Amino acid sequence: MKTYRLHPHPAHPPLAVSSVETRIVGWDRNWLRLRWRIEGSGKLVVPPFAGKGRADDLWQTTCFEMFLRPPGDSSYSEFNLSPSERWNAYDFATRRTGMTERPMPRGSVCTMRPGSGFAIFDAAIPAAGLPQEECCMALACVIEEAGAQKSYWALEHGGPTPDFHDPACFTARLGAPTDT
Repeated sequence: MKTYRLHPHPAHPPLAVSSVETRIVGWDRNWLRLRWRIEGSGKLVVPPFAGKGRADDLWQTTCFEMFLRPPGDSSYSEFNLSPSERWNAYDFATRRTGMTERPMPRGSVCTMRPGSGFAIFDAAIPAAGLPQEECCMALACVIEEAGAQKSYWALEHGGPTPDFHDPACFTARLGAPTDT
């Protein structure tokens, strides 16, 4: 599967993190599995374990995100995934408007493996809660490092302030799941 290189927003540079890559590890009728690899993670702030379940405001610290939008549509979905094992999913009618909690058949599974040189974050999102057709995709993350230093990473940035909801961020495609 393809690996996507994320870029920090120039207005919010990282402290020690040197790169972030995201890869779709698998996409079948059961799960969409993603992996983020963070290089230079020695000062990474990892939110403490909070137990599996939904939570809001996960982006206030280290958090990993995916956005999906059907081609030609203004509505889209946002998925927030935290190293705390908390997660959430939202639907938007248009850019940042009409937000509702997205119904999901079960919770996402989040696993963080921190290290001194790099860290790996794996997430599995239930396929039954995702669009089954090809979608425009945005991949992103908020990285908090020591001293509350936050950087905002995305495939592309569309303006002077970080905004993962910006249509400019939707530069990748997620195809339909495989049958296996």
